[in-house]
Amino acid sequence: MAVVVVESPAKAKTINKYLGPGYTVLASYGHVRDLPPKDGSVDPDNKFEMLWEVATTSQKHVKAIADALKDDDTLILATDPDREGEAISWHLQEALLKRRAIKKTTHVERVVFNAITKAAVTKAMENPREIDMPLVNAYLARRALDYLVGFKLSPVLWRKLPGSRSAGRVQSVCLRLIVEREMEIEAFKPQEYWSVTAALTNPRGAAFDARLIELAGKKLDKFDLANETDASLAVQAVKSRDLTVLNVEAKPASRNPSAPFMTSTLQQEASRKHGFGAQTTMRAAQRLYEAGHITYMRTDGIDMAPEAVMAARDAIRARFGESFLPKSPRMYKNKAKNAQEAHECIRPTEMDKSPEKLRLDGDERKLYDLIWKRTIASQMEAARMERTAVDIGAQDGQVLLRANGQVVVFEGFLKVYQEGRDDVAEDDDARLPQLAVGEKLLKEAVTPEQHFTQPPPRYTEATLVKRMEELGIGRPSTYASVITTIQDRDYVAKDKGRLIPQDKGRLVTIFLENYFRRYVEYDFTAALEDDLDKVSAGDEDWQVLLARFWRDFSAAIGETAELRITDVLEKINEVLEPHLFPKTPEDPTPRICKTCGNGQLNLKTARSGGAFIGCSNYPECRYTRPLSGDINGDIGPDGKLLGHDDNGLPVSLRVGRYGPFVQLGEVTEEEPKPKRSSLPKGLAPDAVDLQKALELLSLPRAIGTHPDGGEIEANLGRFGPYVLWHKPAEEEGGKPSKVYANLKDADELFTIGMNHAVEIIAQKAARGGAGRGAAAKPLRELGDHPEGGPIAVMPGRYGPYVKWEKINATIPKELTPEDISLEAAIGLINAKAATKPKRKTAAKKPAAPKKPAAKKAAAKKPAARKKAE
Repeated sequence: MAVVVVESPAKAKTINKYLGPGYTVLASYGHVRDLPPKDGSVDPDNKFEMLWEVATTSQKHVKAIADALKDDDTLILATDPDREGEAISWHLQEALLKRRAIKKTTHVERVVFNAITKAAVTKAMENPREIDMPLVNAYLARRALDYLVGFKLSPVLWRKLPGSRSAGRVQSVCLRLIVEREMEIEAFKPQEYWSVTAALTNPRGAAFDARLIELAGKKLDKFDLANETDASLAVQAVKSRDLTVLNVEAKPASRNPSAPFMTSTLQQEASRKHGFGAQTTMRAAQRLYEAGHITYMRTDGIDMAPEAVMAARDAIRARFGESFLPKSPRMYKNKAKNAQEAHECIRPTEMDKSPEKLRLDGDERKLYDLIWKRTIASQMEAARMERTAVDIGAQDGQVLLRANGQVVVFEGFLKVYQEGRDDVAEDDDARLPQLAVGEKLLKEAVTPEQHFTQPPPRYTEATLVKRMEELGIGRPSTYASVITTIQDRDYVAKDKGRLIPQDKGRLVTIFLENYFRRYVEYDFTAALEDDLDKVSAGDEDWQVLLARFWRDFSAAIGETAELRITDVLEKINEVLEPHLFPKTPEDPTPRICKTCGNGQLNLKTARSGGAFIGCSNYPECRYTRPLSGDINGDIGPDGKLLGHDDNGLPVSLRVGRYGPFVQLGEVTEEEPKPKRSSLPKGLAPDAVDLQKALELLSLPRAIGTHPDGGEIEANLGRFGPYVLWHKPAEEEGGKPSKVYANLKDADELFTIGMNHAVEIIAQKAARGGAGRGAAAKPLRELGDHPEGGPIAVMPGRYGPYVKWEKINATIPKELTPEDISLEAAIGLINAKAATKPKRKTAAKKPAAPKKPAAKKAAAKKPAARKKAE
């Protein structure tokens, strides 16, 4: 039987049904070889030779394929139809050649299919080809580039910028986008402006609104009504005049559907409509693809196969009728920049399988619903609207108002699908009543409204992907992993769907912009992507490209050899000075400490990798504030007085190194550490009043006695609000323990009762959670690591993880603790270990045993004393 190899067991199972008994279908379980995570795996001095290694978890899969080839001399490589898939096939062939599993008589074929359907698989098997080496070379170039940047630049960061973790060819540029947007937001100064709206009624009593657009014969620009006085004069001008309909203009308009999905647009739309992260979207799409429901999900293409177009038209005709079907099929131009990504769009494999006909759950159902609706809508008739603009004014021409309206005349594709939008602005799509030129209108009210310009919004994953795509940074297949990496590194946090740079992310970006600027420039990164695309097309030699890159990059690395940490911090201070210490007429010397009066404010780094602003006179002066500036403008160095408690002690709101907090009393010799409480996440400083501050300062709050004994209290900790059970010893002579359980909302700190507290503590215990006083018990023992030592599945604050020695690796969301195998756990541990820097200096400790030799020499002293005697 011919041996067919695909990436995943799910894909193998689906394909096996189509091929029948004449084939053995096996899975490679992804990449079988990778570069060892150590320096020297890519050799720039030897034509960038790469030292590949078969992963421990892949050895048994390669062996299974090799064993199957003993009984057959045909190997069919059917991995995914893109650069990564081509590379997996090449790696597999190379690994099998080294094992001598591929002989001179072995016939090796490469087949690709864009969808896992019987027709697609059968057609692919009838049209085999050889491995596409230009695509493999493009993979090699990317892998070498990413390795060289990661393994050469990251150590520079570790040494020169304490707390930083890693840099990457694409991830650092992506991080720069987020940091620059945040600095734009923080530097933004809102500008006031006003508008005037009139509520009007026509002679038949129908009401509508119109906005003032001209005053005294001058068209109003956005900031012409700059303040309340201007707005009040404009209101008076409208109120003092009779208003008449001057002009009614109705124009037909049409709106065409969006193109079918490609990878980036699918990620954007899934983020907008369902809040999916890029990684979540790709995982769900992978499962749909492997089940045969959709075409391949990594593509830059938006064109659709002719047979799929006709199938979509048939589905539209059957479901909605001929009126919703254009006379000719819609054609969408492929935007692919290179051959490897030029696949068909992401679409259902069978157009008549609407979401309700498939038994799908959760994320897969939501994503399939998006894909099916977008595909069907892309071949439907345009929506037709009528847009109306009505001009209203006075006879003397001193005021002119306008009312806009829109009416959908024919739904067209809108009956099925409407694309989501980011940061939606208001549309003039209200329906207007019947109005005729010359009609007099009744003024119900004329209202001024104050506005302020808004800063640019923080990126969501959707808008970040869109921006990266516009700049040509990365490729669709990399967006998800890049965005996940910068969050895993704690460079960026996600709050309510928005990406917010953390202090260490800011510092890394500023460091790279000053010492490796070229490698975080958008144009340079995009140009490098274009060069890599040329390698894909066979128009560029991958080793020549790498040599060109390495020549300049290695020189830039060398220039930082003598750089000191103090130099780096001073440079960051200099770059950030206009941002961190802006000069104003009220404060011309913003770097002078306002607490001690003569210290210099500087950027300082914390052991955690974060940063803060502190005084140069430390420890005499302990003034600190967050890197991003004072959180509230009226919180000075001595805090903001909120009031006094029942005993007359002052209650103040302050800002410290780790953010805002409330304090009871003042620092004195008798009370060097007055009672304090941080603000819970989500509570803005300007929302804190005396009552809220006293509530926070009253923590911990006693709830009562647990039915099994021991007190329960509610409190606020570094990880948020929680309840704590002081659990008595379970047996005589044993030790009491503490059981913690998180609360979802900080407000529960002051409202949670005994029943609910006992319930969530029981839930924590059921999940295997342990208190700080007791060691967590493993959920499962999996076996021993190949290098020795047990591997176990452990309960964690953020979900289950696998543990081996000092390495903890998070279990992916799609796996449960019951599902994970020993092999999968080893793979996760090895991947986690690869992300940790190797501390070579620690390995030299065996040199320490020289000390006993010194002691032996000292032992001769008594003999010397005898001689003296």
